[in-house]
Amino acid sequence: MIRRAIVLIGLFVLVPTTLVRAQDKRLTIDDLYDPQKRINFSGSPPLDLRWLDAEHYLQRKVDPKTGEVQLLTVHALTGEAQPFLDVQRMEAAFARLPGFTADEARRIARRGTYTMNKAHTALLVNHARDLFYYDVESGRAIRLTHTPEPEREADFSPDGKLVSFVRRNDLYVVDIATQRERALTTDGGPKRLNGRLDWVYQEEVYGRGHFRAYWWSPDSSRIAYLQLDESPVKTFTVVDHIPYRLRLEVTPYPKAGDPNPLARLGVVRASGGATRWIDLSRYQPIEFLIVRVGWTPDGKKVVFQVQNREQTWLDLNLADPEKGTSTTLLRETSKAWVNVHDQPYWLKDGSFLWFSERTGWKHLYHYRGDGTLIGQITSGRWEVRRLYGVDEDHQIIYFSATEHSHIAPHTYRIGLDGSGLRRLTPREGTHRASFNPTYTHFIDYWSDITTPPQVRLYDVQGRLVRVIDENKVETLQEYKLGTPQFLQVKTRDGFVMEALMIKPPDFDPSKTYPVMCYIYGGPHAPMVRNAWGGTNYLWHQLLAERGYIIWICDNRTASGKGVESTWPVYGRFGELELRDLEDSLDWLKRQPYVDASRIGLWGWSYGGFMTCYALTHSTSFKIGIAGAPVTDWRDYDTIYTERYMKRPQNNPEGYRKSSPVHAAKNLHGKLLIIHGTIDDNVHLQNTIQFIYALEKAGKEFQLLLYPRSRHGIRDPLLVKHLRTAMTNFILENL
Repeated sequence: MIRRAIVLIGLFVLVPTTLVRAQDKRLTIDDLYDPQKRINFSGSPPLDLRWLDAEHYLQRKVDPKTGEVQLLTVHALTGEAQPFLDVQRMEAAFARLPGFTADEARRIARRGTYTMNKAHTALLVNHARDLFYYDVESGRAIRLTHTPEPEREADFSPDGKLVSFVRRNDLYVVDIATQRERALTTDGGPKRLNGRLDWVYQEEVYGRGHFRAYWWSPDSSRIAYLQLDESPVKTFTVVDHIPYRLRLEVTPYPKAGDPNPLARLGVVRASGGATRWIDLSRYQPIEFLIVRVGWTPDGKKVVFQVQNREQTWLDLNLADPEKGTSTTLLRETSKAWVNVHDQPYWLKDGSFLWFSERTGWKHLYHYRGDGTLIGQITSGRWEVRRLYGVDEDHQIIYFSATEHSHIAPHTYRIGLDGSGLRRLTPREGTHRASFNPTYTHFIDYWSDITTPPQVRLYDVQGRLVRVIDENKVETLQEYKLGTPQFLQVKTRDGFVMEALMIKPPDFDPSKTYPVMCYIYGGPHAPMVRNAWGGTNYLWHQLLAERGYIIWICDNRTASGKGVESTWPVYGRFGELELRDLEDSLDWLKRQPYVDASRIGLWGWSYGGFMTCYALTHSTSFKIGIAGAPVTDWRDYDTIYTERYMKRPQNNPEGYRKSSPVHAAKNLHGKLLIIHGTIDDNVHLQNTIQFIYALEKAGKEFQLLLYPRSRHGIRDPLLVKHLRTAMTNFILENL
């Protein structure tokens, strides 16, 4: 016993020494951003699992050496996996098609990402501007199209017999059995888009990267689609300066106050024939937006939502696809703007669930099919972020919400009558769920501020069934990182702001430290989250290792604490956000370890705007880094800008006061401005206008332009250059 005790004491002494040695490493730019040397600190958990049925899900498994992808069918409860498809058979099937090389067939069979039919028995492949169909069960590959023009937005009909797509801005279907295609519209062209969204509709209404603008009826007999007339929309040109002959991209881009595309909603039979246009004459002569489209489950009605141009109201409508007539079920209004949420969630009895922010917080409401309110289901000073689904057999709703924490959504259940609210995810941190079709189990994707994402399976009572991927990233333990601390700071009028502080890992409270602040600041876009932040979080840790305190504080309008906290920004970007930010700095400056003379600020996009605004409207900051900033909101698009600022014609003073260009002469502190030269979102024009005003005012600044880069810098070599330049700017000036 004595000898054993001595051994244990020896181990006790040795273990801390080993841990200290293991955590001595400091992060470098190469660790985070070098294309060859960077370290995978986030691991490779499966974050896109897809339920195939009540017991199995589909998993994409990537070979870390070759990059090839294997699709697996996994039994959820046991983890037993088998190939979803026979890649050799698929490869052979495509190799037999005319025009395919062996290498092309191999790559297609191992692509890992396909459009699937509803039964998961067939795949759609878009290759070399043509569409191909692959039957998983028979192993047969079929060419569906053979034209020089590309087919876009391809999808299966609900019954899996047809494939729809857009070509030359016209809507088509092709019969899989006969390979006969049919044009459902014929008037498409550069200025008229049938079934496909333009830039502003995809960016600001239906979601970035989502260009599809058609919707199958549940019985596969009809398609509802949007037609966008671009003829009134002014174009914007971005220039690629790298080729010997400049390459120009000319895109319809409506700036605030300019004409929007004209939208129409039509319904056409999949068998062909004339389009039945939905009668929207009651909305004329005002300009309107068609912001959501779908069908009732029985396919008898088209469900669509309409807003006025400045988005101060929203109508939920039903339309008769045969007659084109429509009725309004309900109208949402607010003191400022109305946000667009999901389509109604229809229940078997014909009633539906509906998101509304009428109380200032996003909650669920239950309506009869005729639009009369049955009752409010969730309530309180918290938000429902997402509806996962409804187990109608047990009358239970599953959803994501901030009831427990404003900085970390959790998964909840509640009765359809509003009773029995219960959190299913007790572990602190951010949770995202995916429920199986029978609502007996859900996959939980979890992370917190210091832990990369992990994946687990739970039953609907919240009991752990199986760890799918714990995703232990041992490399993180080798580095000496600062401990992040969540705080709350009150504004001068009592609003509680959420904040995150990262102190240097060797923090000494008797010393003073410079502070680098990070901001986004845009409406309802919080940056303080108890979730893994990837390389951006680790870059902040790199700065902390070099002696900087990192400070992130969400101003009230960015906080995500209900739309009521966002409404005060209406008509005046910048002013209230900066006031809240400076209130957080007042708290910081009272801390004995903060050097109040050395505070910096950086942000991208809206955060870039806020950095430019802060350095031209405040003397609190010694330096600023502004990435892709909006510098005059008249330069940004109609739908986003007018939602919060109204049209410039209706709010000229608000636009003028919100523009850093008009305050360039007041620049205080050293400023680094960064922009991609072919940014098609926040155009380089913003930066050019601002630096012109700075130059005329005799103000010095630094400028970094990244050729062939858009709103985000993506080229790995340029990303490394960018982060190196940002780091050096901070080290040399703060």
